[in-house]
Amino acid sequence: MRGMKKLYLQIYLTVVMALVLLVLMAGLMWRLSSQMGPGAQAMEMAGRVAEAILPPAESAPETQRQALERLASKLDADFALYDARLERIAYADGGRLDHVPPPPPAPEWSMHWGGWRNAGWSIHLPDERWLVMRFPHQHGWPGFSWLGFLAMIALAVALAAHPVVRRLTRRLERLEASVNALGEGDLSARVKVHGHDEIAQLARSFNRAAARIEALVKAHRMLLANASHELRTPLARIRLGVELLKKNPDPRREAELAADIAELDGLIEEILTASRLDAASGLDAREEVDLLALAAEECARYEQCALEGDVALVKGDPRLLRRLLRNLLENARRHGAPPVEVTVRKVERGARLEVCDRGQGVPEAERERIFEPFYRVPGTAGNVGTGLGLALVRQIARRHGGDAAARARAGGGTCITVNLPGAA
Repeated sequence: MRGMKKLYLQIYLTVVMALVLLVLMAGLMWRLSSQMGPGAQAMEMAGRVAEAILPPAESAPETQRQALERLASKLDADFALYDARLERIAYADGGRLDHVPPPPPAPEWSMHWGGWRNAGWSIHLPDERWLVMRFPHQHGWPGFSWLGFLAMIALAVALAAHPVVRRLTRRLERLEASVNALGEGDLSARVKVHGHDEIAQLARSFNRAAARIEALVKAHRMLLANASHELRTPLARIRLGVELLKKNPDPRREAELAADIAELDGLIEEILTASRLDAASGLDAREEVDLLALAAEECARYEQCALEGDVALVKGDPRLLRRLLRNLLENARRHGAPPVEVTVRKVERGARLEVCDRGQGVPEAERERIFEPFYRVPGTAGNVGTGLGLALVRQIARRHGGDAAARARAGGGTCITVNLPGAA
């Protein structure tokens, strides 16, 4: 969490400093525009009017003071008059103890402050005198200064930015906590998604990745548990066959032992293939494959296999597509009477492969489960094999962008349909 706290402070201070800088620049632009824009023209006009109202510069100071007092009484303001050397000629402050501050040496007019309480306007008269005025409301506001003004803006910005920045970094902290929990082995760790911004998108991506990791780990655990169970049977038969051959060599037992070894070899190969498909992110090879020609090659390995269909080109890994066809044909041979019916059709977006058997069929409630690893339909006569064949079929189909499903065959039996995208 230390990294998140540092990020929170960085974002917060960046927001505050950026807005304070904006305020400073706005104040600078205001000062510049006020000295060069319409305000300057208005103050020049005010200087000419004041010169016309006040006595000439060569008049006695008492005369100028009396004129200032008349002006101060009419406008209810404090006035002071300075010569070109900024020495005070006269002032009228309404009887207040403090005096109007002297004008700044430049520019022609300005709004200036002589401390916490002495704020005033300075106007340069055409005869080189300076008239400085201060209105009553500028007396009782000790905090009215550029420093205080900016401090109040900075405080307001800081108070407004704090909940926004804190909310943002709190969501990042929750995301970090979930990542740490996932790294420590809690595969169920997820992040609660709020909003539709980039952080929400990041949370959704994390949840998808975490769900994928959890599914892969569970699949590997199930594969390992089922594989260890399935390997015991052929290993036990092999061990028994070896012991019997030692005592009494028999050609029939040798053939059974060879079949058990072949079954064990096939099981290991299918387990390895399933693990590679789970771990891989793409296909090892992607070539244009004629699905009808590939089905004809595989059907030739069986005595009774009826094939019909159209030339259908798909793009994928020929080795995996061959394994898909071989598993479908072997599954149909085990679970039904010959012949096995194979159909290849070219459809709008690709190709459809269908392999049908003439067995007792699969109940509708079980048709989705037969694609789970090591699952066998209870009570079927053909309850043989490793239980990985159809699971690999679906894995291979989905890795190629398609899918596999089961349906009942008219007249009895089951058809496994595989849809694959076309080569184009």
